[in-house]
Amino acid sequence: MAKRTPVLLPWVERTLIDLGERIRLARLRRDISAQLLAERAGISRQTLSTLENGSGSVSLATFIQVLFVLGLEKDLEEVAKDDVLGRKLQDLNLPTRRRATKRDR
Repeated sequence: MAKRTPVLLPWVERTLIDLGERIRLARLRRDISAQLLAERAGISRQTLSTLENGSGSVSLATFIQVLFVLGLEKDLEEVAKDDVLGRKLQDLNLPTRRRATKRDR
C-alpha cells in the first residue's frame, strides 16, 4: 500500500519548506553531514532529504528526532506556549456563577 501524502494548504506547504530550510542551515552551521545526521536520528538519508525539502509526508516524530540531534528540541517548548486566541475563546465559554433563588419562608 502506497503512503498517502496529505493535501496541504499553500501556507502550510510554505511553512514546511521554511522549516526544512532552517533545519538544513542548522545542520550546515554545525558542520554535520546529511548522512551523519540521518544515522544519529535513526532515519534514512532520503527521509532527511525529504524533511529538508519541506515534504508533508515526514512524521512529526521524525522532525522532533532531527531537532533533538541538532540540539534544537527546546524550541518545541515555545510552540503554542502563549495561546492568546485559545485563552480568549476559553474565557468566552466559562460558565458564570448563578445564585440560587431565595426561598419564601
